[in-house]
Amino acid sequence: MILSLLKDKFRKAMLLAYPEIADENFTIDIVPVSQEKFGHYQLNSAMKLAKLLKSNPRQVAEKVMANVSIESDDGQRVIDKLEIAGPGFINITLSCEFLSKAVNTVLLAEDLGVAKNNKSKKIIVDFSGPNTAKEMHVGHLRSTIIGDSLANLFEFLGYDVLRINHIGDWGTAFGMLIVYMKTNAPEVIEGKKSTDLTHLAKWYKESKKLFDENPDFKKSAQAEVVKLQSGNPESLKAWEIICDISRNAYKEIYDLLEVSLLERGESFYNPMLAPVVADLESKGLITVSDGAKCVFMEGFTNREGNPLPFMVQKSDGGYNYDTTDIASIRHRIEEEKGDRLIYVTDAGQSMHFQMLFAAAKLANYLDVNKVRVDHVPFGLVLGNDGKKFRSRSGDTEKLIDLITTAIDKAKKIVKEKIPDLDEKSSEELAKTLGVSAIKYADLSCNRVGDYVFSYDKMLKFEGNTAAYLLYSYVRVASIKRKVGSDIENVQKKSRIELKHPSEIALGLNILQFEDVLRQFENDLLPNILTEYLYGLAEKFNAFFRDCRVEGSKEEGSRLLLCEAMARTLKQGLAILGVKTVEKM
Repeated sequence: MILSLLKDKFRKAMLLAYPEIADENFTIDIVPVSQEKFGHYQLNSAMKLAKLLKSNPRQVAEKVMANVSIESDDGQRVIDKLEIAGPGFINITLSCEFLSKAVNTVLLAEDLGVAKNNKSKKIIVDFSGPNTAKEMHVGHLRSTIIGDSLANLFEFLGYDVLRINHIGDWGTAFGMLIVYMKTNAPEVIEGKKSTDLTHLAKWYKESKKLFDENPDFKKSAQAEVVKLQSGNPESLKAWEIICDISRNAYKEIYDLLEVSLLERGESFYNPMLAPVVADLESKGLITVSDGAKCVFMEGFTNREGNPLPFMVQKSDGGYNYDTTDIASIRHRIEEEKGDRLIYVTDAGQSMHFQMLFAAAKLANYLDVNKVRVDHVPFGLVLGNDGKKFRSRSGDTEKLIDLITTAIDKAKKIVKEKIPDLDEKSSEELAKTLGVSAIKYADLSCNRVGDYVFSYDKMLKFEGNTAAYLLYSYVRVASIKRKVGSDIENVQKKSRIELKHPSEIALGLNILQFEDVLRQFENDLLPNILTEYLYGLAEKFNAFFRDCRVEGSKEEGSRLLLCEAMARTLKQGLAILGVKTVEKM
């Protein structure tokens, strides 16, 4: 919001000062200052402009500064002070009048005045993606949490968002499992007896062992796959039972995390696989290598320098991950009419997605001038030993166990801090705190790197944690209860007037919310938002320390400033998938 206003002012100033740059594709580089004593924002473009003009940077800065309009179109003073610093930086201090009016506008506006995008733009976010008949584990945590925050962001910004759960529900694994269950759990496969995912996962491991060691079992499993893919009713019924058991187990986790997705597994794209391979062949893109049908693209080689294949059909005629993904990207562009496709998976799949996007461009399914595609990679979840996070037994931690453990630990903290809280309220608060702690701890780390999972650290009430932010939000609720005034009534009598340095710092921070969301929208890094929200909470707590609200002559103004901060914090946390509470 502020950035776009300032960029517009300085772009006009530069063109007035130097009309000869009108045809140049020139970026206006304005950033918040690192230290408040230098003002609020800093323009870094004068030095780049000086290089272009072959002139002295300070002289360029002075000429630009002289042409800046410090007022808005309606005559309001926007900029209070401009100063040149160093070799040609321009420090910008905004007026208190402008900031006060802008925060008032945010408080009164729907959705904090954040500009909405055209609803016709469609964003497709592919995230979570567990494999049917396998337990969801900590490895699925990041994809689910990061993907949900991205979907929340685009929904808030006004886009048409499709949340896809690309579940692994097709292929050889089901032939193995169905054959195994026909012998060892026929009553389940016939639908006469129910079971759970724990048993299903155990049977999957046992069937995989037989598949690898027993040639007869392998042959039977492969024959079962053919029957399944050809639509054999008995095989399809068994497959549906397996999918339902898995789906119910995943739903428990998604409900706890309050994440919603549209399940669209690999099976959805099965009818599209043969046609897409035929289409690639008709375009002359297929090369047969060792009996397999592959697409080879420039720039993709292995360590030995040999071309890497994007294999769309195996030598035995079967299809694989590459085939499903090339079919799905075609469907998402041509049928779903996606304007931006986002894939949230671990960093280990980066090469696969580079090849997928290249193959889609080669096949003319993807035009990057019309559709933006992003692979959103993330690192590993580590234990305190720096190795992959595992349970005490050494197995991969089940996601459901991880979540319930966090809730149990949060419950102990709640009982210690609020011993007189009734059981129902205690349970609800512990669930919110536990789930929020897991989500926020993940999102506050740069997703590209690994991060160390620590229950103790994520549940702390100090530092950049969910608990600290929730406590800051609760503090506003407490202030409102003490004052005993309804916000709507206060708004009728008062307006925000920023005077104290801590008020100004908090007001400016509130106004930077939309700029942060725009950066998040482009970079797809949730920690951009978590860092902002942590800074917002810090600014609020400094304000709370320095400026009395209840009973002060500025009570109305300061109460409204608290409300603006609380609404901004609540909306930011909602985008991250974190619920707020009114008491803590």
